[in-house]
Amino acid sequence: MTPLGAKIRALREERGISLKEMAAALNVSSAYLSALEHGRRGRPTGFLLHRMITFFNVIWDEAEELQRLAELSDPKITIDTGGLVPEATELTNRLAKDIARLDPEDLRFLTNEVMRRSGKK
Repeated sequence: MTPLGAKIRALREERGISLKEMAAALNVSSAYLSALEHGRRGRPTGFLLHRMITFFNVIWDEAEELQRLAELSDPKITIDTGGLVPEATELTNRLAKDIARLDPEDLRFLTNEVMRRSGKK
């Protein structure tokens, strides 16, 4: 599941909206919406994301959060380490190989550490 998928599901469940109802309102298939929630589809287009924001009638801060989560929700990324130091290539390969074995606490720690060290926190 992607961060955006988890948030969409939570918003739907908070409001008692079925997957089928939301899909019909957005004019997409329920299969697509389910795949989006489960991280089997890439992030939605900006147009569809805007329609989701309108559908949920969220306040500005929540709309910005949905946009931020969409940017972080591509389940199939490619990292080009060409031209970077060897440690960057090693790190990306180790992460690709071992990410499924890390628990959520470890993933949060690593995410926070990367953000802290890159000055993005």
